[in-house]
Amino acid sequence: MRKRHLFWIVPLALIVAGGAALHFIVPSIVENGRNGVEGHAARDVSERAAALHQTLTVADLHADSLLWKRDLLKRSDRGHVDIPRMVEGNVALQVFTTVTKSPKGQNYEENSAEASDNITLLALAQMWPPRTWQNLTERALYQAEKLHGFADRAPDRLVIIKNRDDLNSLLSRRANGEQVVGGLLGTEGSHALSRNLDNIGRLYDAGFRMMSLQHFFDNALGGSLHGSGKKGLTEFGRQSVKKMEEAGIMIDVSHSSENVVRETLEITARPLIVSHTGIRGHCDTHRNIADDLMVEIAQKGGLIGIGYWDAAICDYSPEGIARALQAAVSLVGPDHVALGSDFDGAVTTKIDASQMALITDALLDLGMDEKTVRKVMGQNQIDFFLAYLPAGT
Repeated sequence: MRKRHLFWIVPLALIVAGGAALHFIVPSIVENGRNGVEGHAARDVSERAAALHQTLTVADLHADSLLWKRDLLKRSDRGHVDIPRMVEGNVALQVFTTVTKSPKGQNYEENSAEASDNITLLALAQMWPPRTWQNLTERALYQAEKLHGFADRAPDRLVIIKNRDDLNSLLSRRANGEQVVGGLLGTEGSHALSRNLDNIGRLYDAGFRMMSLQHFFDNALGGSLHGSGKKGLTEFGRQSVKKMEEAGIMIDVSHSSENVVRETLEITARPLIVSHTGIRGHCDTHRNIADDLMVEIAQKGGLIGIGYWDAAICDYSPEGIARALQAAVSLVGPDHVALGSDFDGAVTTKIDASQMALITDALLDLGMDEKTVRKVMGQNQIDFFLAYLPAGT
């Protein structure tokens, strides 16, 4: 009997050990390979830049931090964003986007809608609940639950922003010296709707206030910038856009085909956001839409978030980020440019959230005036959200 018991104990122990490795080791290995910081930028920040940076309201339009198995209340040695690093970088507000479907390789030129999905494997490796394994809506809701959980555990450090009252309260608390940061929920593509308009209401009730229409695949709403046909909005897409607007959800077209962007501009009354991008005239890659579309988005009151990775801005040093921001200001004007890092979005950067003062310093070195620095580093985003978030209770 003892030998029989041993016969089963050994493989069982191996299974348990393998499961533990999958749960605790594999996610960190995967993230370290996807969200690298390529040698923390070593340049010193001038006294002028350091002093100015501490007076800014720094805000960012796009980070995928909720995708990964990390406690955002604790400082991590991997990835780009957590609350301690946001505090160190004087970041007041971060949009946390939920990724629900992403292809192997994240090809910018073209991906088939039937291509394999990396998020399924990541969900299994990180032991997400079974409801998320095949249901993209549940994936978005689960990531939202993670952010709410962090805020519930540490309300003195993180608050969820759902309306203008929430944002004004955050700004007031920070003005009084509290080191509290705000998180606003968004989607990385409306794959999260699972082809059901009613899910817009479910996501809104869970706190989502910004939704992008596409990610790397064409979907039920229309063509992706990286899809097969680069088509426009479908009828379901038009209905979705209309319902999002009615609900007070801000619309992001950062991965949408140019046809989708044009058609969305035609049917929307509220301005659009391009949450993480570069300027095509500054960095001519497949990741960036045409400059004339950027101008049209800005002319209708929209907001352009500039990213921090190579394929968007062609030079992802702090100086390169500053030059990309300057190019955006030159193209669309100082009132329509914001930060859209794509931190934790399976990109390699040269800085993390703790080093935002390096961008301030680089902007000043380029000769950008302090008023414009203040706008692009966060005030434009704050003003946009105060204009287009729901009013509050």
